[in-house]
Amino acid sequence: MKLQLKEGAGFPNSLLYMLAVIAGVSVANLYYNQPLLDMIRQELGVSTLAANHIALFAQCGYALGLLFLIPLADLYSRRSILLIDFSLLILALLLTAAASQIRTIHLCSFVIGVCSVVPQFFIPLAAQYSRPERKNRNVGIVLSGLLTGILASRVVSGAVGEWLGWREMYLIASGLMLLSGVAVFRILPDAKPNFTGSYGALMRSLFTLLGEYPLLRVHSVRAALAFGSFMCFWASLAFKMAQPPFHAGSDVVGLLGLCGVAGALTATFSGKYIERVGIFRFNCLGALLQLAAWTLFFTGADRYLPIILGILLIDIGMQCIQLSNQATLFGLCPSASNRINTIFMCCYFIGGSFGTLLSGTAWTLWGWTGVVGAGVLLTSASLAVTLCVRR
Repeated sequence: MKLQLKEGAGFPNSLLYMLAVIAGVSVANLYYNQPLLDMIRQELGVSTLAANHIALFAQCGYALGLLFLIPLADLYSRRSILLIDFSLLILALLLTAAASQIRTIHLCSFVIGVCSVVPQFFIPLAAQYSRPERKNRNVGIVLSGLLTGILASRVVSGAVGEWLGWREMYLIASGLMLLSGVAVFRILPDAKPNFTGSYGALMRSLFTLLGEYPLLRVHSVRAALAFGSFMCFWASLAFKMAQPPFHAGSDVVGLLGLCGVAGALTATFSGKYIERVGIFRFNCLGALLQLAAWTLFFTGADRYLPIILGILLIDIGMQCIQLSNQATLFGLCPSASNRINTIFMCCYFIGGSFGTLLSGTAWTLWGWTGVVGAGVLLTSASLAVTLCVRR
């Protein structure tokens, strides 16, 4: 018997934490490739730019999945959508594990990206059905699960890649998705769709919402630029660490991802401080932390300690920006929470895709210095949006 939720009536903690776990396991598929890029490049004999495009296609797929799949939750049953989604995701992961051509991996990475939007079905659910005073806190918990999954994905894929191989990582991922799909089908409560028109009308309503709420545009753009800066770092880290003086494998790159646990912890407890501190200050703080991180990445490029400290700062900064922009948007129009989340997250991952592409190009042309310059540029643009809007 599935739970029947009522809007604003409260969200059971047991369900909330279970969704946070599944969110983390699901989004991990998007990031398994990052520590493995250099390993895949060597086995298939392709360029660093071609290997970098594995992450790029996954990010682009995620952005399109957000745009075209998430709004469906306002029109159809979430459980039915997720059943199809998990089936396609498992198939794409298995095909990646068996691939012998980089183009096959690019195509499968795109499908994996499209189908890894599972957590974004959960975040609006938590916001819409939580009591008002606990909404930011509950959204923060689901985001924390998502972020923990991102961090764990790098650690796990780095270790599995080093010990077993990159193909085995994708086989393991397909098994985890099978278990997650079964769990979602069993525990996800029934929630009535809140849009009665056609799919075309549903998609057109995205533009209506975008035009109606200026805050939605501002929050989406500045968060997207900051996430582009964040992805700029992770998209080239494996190539940087494979060079002298580190000569590090995928396991070390994965372990560096553990340093980002500070970001996950930030999302867990900082949601309740957003109203007290203010969105403007949260965004300024996040951007300054990211700029400080890029300074460390540049000045300490050949030492572990500055890189570790930089990862701590860039993760905390990113979560300050994401949480303060995303959680506060759900109050604009609660009945359209899925579509508002679609607009925000689609812009967010377009920014991530742009940062990934910019990172690969900068690495090819100018090496690590170019990557740092690209990251600083994107963070500065995000800060400029915040300051201009305030003014």
